[in-house]
Amino acid sequence: MTSQALQNKTIFITGGAKRIGATMARCFHANGAKLVLHYRNSAAQAQALADEFLADRPDSVVLLRADLLDTKDLWRVAREAEQAFGGLDVLINNASSFYPTPLGTVTEEQWDDLMGSNLKAPFFLAQALAPALKKSRGMILNMADIHGRRPLAQHSVYCTAKAGLSMLTLSLARELGPEVRVNAIAPGAILWPEAQVDPAEREQIIRQIPLARSGTPEDIAQTALFYISAAPYITGQILAVDGGRSLGW
Repeated sequence: MTSQALQNKTIFITGGAKRIGATMARCFHANGAKLVLHYRNSAAQAQALADEFLADRPDSVVLLRADLLDTKDLWRVAREAEQAFGGLDVLINNASSFYPTPLGTVTEEQWDDLMGSNLKAPFFLAQALAPALKKSRGMILNMADIHGRRPLAQHSVYCTAKAGLSMLTLSLARELGPEVRVNAIAPGAILWPEAQVDPAEREQIIRQIPLARSGTPEDIAQTALFYISAAPYITGQILAVDGGRSLGW
């Protein structure tokens, strides 16, 4: 379903070239938004997505390459995102690293990578873009995780980072109001990791979900669309999109 719910809105998505980021981009573009899509290594996917959007609507997307772990470069990233279309309405902190870190094997490099992509970069981008978002009375949307509430075995660093991102959502909502709304989505079983997941493990996870199925990236995109276009009185909220999996947590 498409509309013009996001007409005249400019949305900056980190990690916007593939997976959930690309699905959100398609949803927002179909609803009239202009997009700034960040990518790091996914140049081919980013360009293909931009070509798709530009064929449908000229001057509607700008690509922005950056390594979000380079904190000193985030001011440049923020400036280019704001200047791409002369302002910014929404920052979506979607880019994320995810992999196991069994205790006893964790390196400082892994710590910096997981904390950097999932917590540090979202904070410094929010800080850098706060003036632009205040000017537009815009919104920050963070991509949290249900495992920010209940730890996933052998993923202690990732889960800790996502727990921090959830608290960052609440803290920024208090600090940036009333001009800027800040919310988060906590996905459950939406996309399986790019590394192969054992079928038995998948079945076990599905059995824990009251809706008895995994979700789709479109579920996340539609939730994000709701936050942006239809929820002007909602801030400081973290919505689990997990088919009810966290009901017993």
